[in-house]
Amino acid sequence: MIGAVSLSVFTAQVGLAEPKHGIAMYGDPALPPDFVSLPHVNADAPKGGKIIFAEAGSYDSLHPVIRKGSAPWQLRFMLFESLMGRSYDEPFTLYGLLAESVETNDARTWVEYTLREGTQFSDGSPLTIEDVMWSYEVLGTLGHPRYHGAWAKVETMEQTGPRSVKFTFNTEDRELPLILGMRPILKKAQWEGKDFEASGVDVIPIGSSPYVIGDFEPGRYLTLTRNPDYWGKDVPFMQGQANLDEIRFDYYGDGDVTFEAFKAGEATTHRETNLQKWATQFNFPAVQSGDIVLSDIPHQRPTGIMGYVMNTRRPAFSDIRVRDAMIHAFNFEFINQSLNAGAKKRIQSYFHNSVLGMAPGKPAEGLVREMLMGYDDLPDGAVEGYALPVSDGSARNRAGLRRAMELMEEAGWTIQDGMMKNADGQPFTFEILLNTGSSENRQEIDIFADALGRMGITPTITSVDSAQYKERTNAFDFDMAYYWRGLSLSPGNEQHLYWGSESADKEGTRNWMGVKSAAIDGLIDQMLNARGQDEFRAATKALDRVLTAGRYVIPLGYTDLSHIAHVKELKYPDRIPMYGDYLGFQPEIWWYEE
Repeated sequence: MIGAVSLSVFTAQVGLAEPKHGIAMYGDPALPPDFVSLPHVNADAPKGGKIIFAEAGSYDSLHPVIRKGSAPWQLRFMLFESLMGRSYDEPFTLYGLLAESVETNDARTWVEYTLREGTQFSDGSPLTIEDVMWSYEVLGTLGHPRYHGAWAKVETMEQTGPRSVKFTFNTEDRELPLILGMRPILKKAQWEGKDFEASGVDVIPIGSSPYVIGDFEPGRYLTLTRNPDYWGKDVPFMQGQANLDEIRFDYYGDGDVTFEAFKAGEATTHRETNLQKWATQFNFPAVQSGDIVLSDIPHQRPTGIMGYVMNTRRPAFSDIRVRDAMIHAFNFEFINQSLNAGAKKRIQSYFHNSVLGMAPGKPAEGLVREMLMGYDDLPDGAVEGYALPVSDGSARNRAGLRRAMELMEEAGWTIQDGMMKNADGQPFTFEILLNTGSSENRQEIDIFADALGRMGITPTITSVDSAQYKERTNAFDFDMAYYWRGLSLSPGNEQHLYWGSESADKEGTRNWMGVKSAAIDGLIDQMLNARGQDEFRAATKALDRVLTAGRYVIPLGYTDLSHIAHVKELKYPDRIPMYGDYLGFQPEIWWYEE
């Protein structure tokens, strides 16, 4: 493929679509060409001040785009810029950043970007189309593997003008024009004569972003400082961003130490994911005095699916009635109250909490129903409606266990001599695989195992270290295991890896449940090939219904709030974007105000 890369300049070609200021995965961008700022920023935010993060872990490299070494993950996003920038107030839409325009055809078999005039690296040198093309090739061949997949789908890369580059693809993938638009652009001249794949801190990478690396000491701290001569200060996409003069990361051993550092005033912000801790341990003096503000920031991002996945390759869970019985036996309401003081909501479906999620318990309508009716392998509830059982919150969960027993009997399992057995007298038992790193999972499973015991089922609970857990799950060597798949508002080809039929028999893929479904495969294809938002949302909602009604996972809980504690001088915009939880990772749109 590298041999196909051409640096020749081509004249205008017939049939090119009109250059645009932005591109959306489905439909058109929400903002007009003359937008002055993103809707979720404070375009008038003052410049100045600093933010200090207390980070768990360490780093030994400043080179975040290669496999080797451990570099601060923030550098990939805060040191370099890309041709297009993402708006977190839309499912998946990019607007011009380094590029002034993007152009593609209806089939999206190619994409062309045109650089703005005057783009510069932080050292004042011009950022040219040569830097752009070199960055794509070096990242696609020598960079981190995360960049290799998209590069393999590029048939040719051609310079089409003094500031333009065109990529033509060798496969059908409507997401590629967006994926390529987000690649970091590096300075070619900086790496001449150097080993690009070598990690370390000897070479300080030069990017074009508003921030440059300032003072640092590997493993202890890293400071990013705002470049007063930033080239893009007038670009609409950047208005209201890069407000802080200094962004500092201090490194500590673990999460508990970072919290103590924040309490001691060593950090100015802290993101808390433990709901019980948020409810009980954030009442220290600085909070009581108002010097520390506790912010609950909502989001509309899909929950994804988190819970205990059942491996349908195993006879124990090949029957949907048995899987349904396990879901009824799992007393979520009691577990949530016992472990989380009732603070979590339950995940109702794979795309729950978003515009892509199904309506639990309600029948499919309109285009969603029309899509579903094209398949004959739908699980019960996919069309007519399915909702998770809800217990009375008591420890006994009598109604749930009664229904679980009925389902097991329908599947051929009854109580014999105090044990759940089949007609041949074989006991029903299975193994639950856990990672030793999670005490909460063990507490949940212990409560679940007690309930199963009242059904005459005694599961084996096995806790293994992270390496063994990965090895066994990669080989699908489990009956039931803790499982999490994060999902976005812009699902793409990864859906085939998560639950496509081709992935079911390939070890190492994400299809842990082993599902093979013509409906799931077909709906993923319909989603990927949708030409507009309505079609895309309908296909995703239909997919959500089939996955959820298949009863492959016992869902756990989630929160639709990000919990961030910060000093009162740190402010964030009044309008919360669709991906509101990213505010905790996005210091660029915060500002400091006395």
